[in-house]
Amino acid sequence: MNRLKDCLAALRDAGRKALIPYITAGDPHPGATVGIMHALVAAGADVIEVGVPFSDPMADGPVIQSACERALQHGTSMADVLDMITRFRADDAATPIVIMTYLNPVERIGHDAFAARARAAGVDGILAVDLSADEAPDVLPALTAQQLDPITLVAPTTSEQRMAQVCAHGAGFIYYVSLKGVTGADRIAVDELAGHVDSIRRHSDLPVAVGFGVRTPAIAAAVAEVADGVVVGSALVQEIARHRADETRMLEAVAQTLRSMREAMDAQTVEGEEDA
Repeated sequence: MNRLKDCLAALRDAGRKALIPYITAGDPHPGATVGIMHALVAAGADVIEVGVPFSDPMADGPVIQSACERALQHGTSMADVLDMITRFRADDAATPIVIMTYLNPVERIGHDAFAARARAAGVDGILAVDLSADEAPDVLPALTAQQLDPITLVAPTTSEQRMAQVCAHGAGFIYYVSLKGVTGADRIAVDELAGHVDSIRRHSDLPVAVGFGVRTPAIAAAVAEVADGVVVGSALVQEIARHRADETRMLEAVAQTLRSMREAMDAQTVEGEEDA
């Protein structure tokens, strides 16, 4: 069984686009994460991206950096994150889960040991932010041996030659970073996306998901016009931070934020079918 491949194929066959929310595990506290994950599924998530808190999240903006700090204040570790996913799987065996991490926590456990533990917990894909194409041959065999999809990143600055190399190592989907910056930036050049996504598709048959800068339902719908998936992170993490003192309100706000994006994406799909 490959939950991620099956999910994305089913969405493609249905003419729908994947909605992929990101949260930082352990934020605002470790006991809240599993509940947030279930709330995201109920609000329309197709895949969940779970971030492993890291002390130097260089690819992330201030919103997710603060989330990492809150999680680390509670001592949230990679082992804790895998335990959270195990608990989530007790009630949800279907929703694909991708771990977003930096290499350091993986290397501390060891590539083979980490991959085995991740697979046992119910993880489907690994996105290692700082894993370069040059380092990939040292890491990917451990992931593929456990049937974990390595999710690769492509940026606006990635050359065609590098893109071919990066895409060759990927599985699950290709994550296109839509901004020359960090997560949570204010602008996303939606009008330029189509060309970049087409470039990726020349090198890979995998679905292309776009993230960084998706902050509103309108942006989510516009991205869904040209990509196969939409990744939403900072907008959700912001709601978690804003309502962290009231867990019921926090879950409601996170669900409503994601639901509004799901509705906008689905409305765009219906409109596109009517125009076809």
